[in-house]
Amino acid sequence: MGNTPLATANRSLAWRLWHNHNLRFVLFGLVIATVPLWVSMGVFKTSWLGILGGTVIYAIAAQGMNLLLGYSGLISLGTAGFMGLGAYISAYVTGDMGLPWEVGIIAAVVICLILGLLVGLASLRIEGLYLGIVTLCVAEVLRKTFDEFTAITGGFSGKSANFPTLLGLFKLNQGQTFVLLVVVMVLIMMLTWNLVHGQLGRAFHAMRGSQVAAQAMGVSLMKYRLVSFALATAFAALAGALYAHFTRFVYPSTWALTLSLNILAMVIIGGPRSIYGMFWGALVVYAVPDLFLKQIPVIGDIGGLAYVFSGVLIILVVLFYPGGVVNIAQDVKKLLRKITGKGKKEVSGNG
Repeated sequence: MGNTPLATANRSLAWRLWHNHNLRFVLFGLVIATVPLWVSMGVFKTSWLGILGGTVIYAIAAQGMNLLLGYSGLISLGTAGFMGLGAYISAYVTGDMGLPWEVGIIAAVVICLILGLLVGLASLRIEGLYLGIVTLCVAEVLRKTFDEFTAITGGFSGKSANFPTLLGLFKLNQGQTFVLLVVVMVLIMMLTWNLVHGQLGRAFHAMRGSQVAAQAMGVSLMKYRLVSFALATAFAALAGALYAHFTRFVYPSTWALTLSLNILAMVIIGGPRSIYGMFWGALVVYAVPDLFLKQIPVIGDIGGLAYVFSGVLIILVVLFYPGGVVNIAQDVKKLLRKITGKGKKEVSGNG
């Protein structure tokens, strides 16, 4: 009965569906998008919506850093500056100019993408840590601009923004904006997957392994470095614009070096070259202290202690899972196989 043609066809269809990465990204997003529902039911605290919304936003920015560092082998410490620029552009276009939300997002991405291309041009003559220092300088120049260019940024007083209004008709609240963030994150995950599993991804892999060998194989370092930086800055700008409209206020102090380092840590902890890992890395770095560590009686009662334990947790992850927390799932599967004896059965069957 179990081996009928219909049963075999159903199993084959289920296998194909499960191994469809786009479908898996959608299912992953659907699970996260239920957070507002749990908040409305009182299962999650209201503050969790803001924390997890920030996690989704930083996961989008980390996806760009993943393309740059994980796949291309390039480093940047300017992510925070590009996020801030995207946030202020979108807030200015929608607030001061009165243009639609979609126009603000596009303007933020396009302007930052052009700036990313310029940084990419500079990267052709700079390597390693020197490239990191140059991108850090760009971010610091942008941050000082946010402080002083009060006509657009509001200076130290900050810049306000509103929840998105889609197509000029549908004004979203916080919960609906959270769902929008998840939709954007899923689309970015799909885009990243398709990019890195095509010609672009092969060129990035070759460039990361050896630039000399990549050039010998006909890979244009200029072309693919520019593409890598353009994508990273575009993702960062998109994340910054979403941040402005989700939190509805932007301060210059937000876009400091600490944020760039945190996003770099998200990539390392989540797992370089892992699409899902960017969300889990953002969750560990950004959300765990507020969602879990601060709820522990002794740790939560002492100000700042939760972040100390968060640092310890990050160190433990780097020590025991240098490939990222996504590898924890593989270890859990191996443990379950040992417990159920499935592995032993497979060995005896092969013998």
